[in-house]
Amino acid sequence: MATVLLNGEPIGVGGRFPRVGDTASSFMLVDTNLGDVPLSKFMGKRKIIAVVPSVDADIGLRMVRRLESIADSFPGTRIFVVSVDTPYALSRVINAEGIRKIQLLSTLRGRDFHKDYGVMITDVPLSGMMSTALFGLDEDDTVLYAELVQDVNNEPAYDKMAEAMLVQPG
Repeated sequence: MATVLLNGEPIGVGGRFPRVGDTASSFMLVDTNLGDVPLSKFMGKRKIIAVVPSVDADIGLRMVRRLESIADSFPGTRIFVVSVDTPYALSRVINAEGIRKIQLLSTLRGRDFHKDYGVMITDVPLSGMMSTALFGLDEDDTVLYAELVQDVNNEPAYDKMAEAMLVQPG
């Protein structure tokens, strides 16, 4: 179990956090049309997966805006922000923020994601939500970048993720 900070206090995070070089676990998430979205749908594409406690939280909205603004720097890469929010809440944020380049996905029917990506907050007051994290996957779902942000309210190191994602397949 990992520990991160929430407002300066340690909280537990469960599950198995993927390491660079691992093959990412499959998942089944839900889009804003209530459709199932499996990881396998994006085989052959690079993927950036941001995990936030909620897109309604300040950190979630900041990450959505930041990833939308840098999406053009990653041509051919699919970018997702994953949260426990309902598809309706995700749709509201997409419309309010004018999000067009990234996709917001829910763990509504994919709670295994919390454990499989090592982001499951186990302590109150956020138990049941996910800790802030950022992953970069190659075309075959090999993890190129994995960061569990040490403070739930802080943004990840986008520059380090970009550096890892821009490495061409060897």
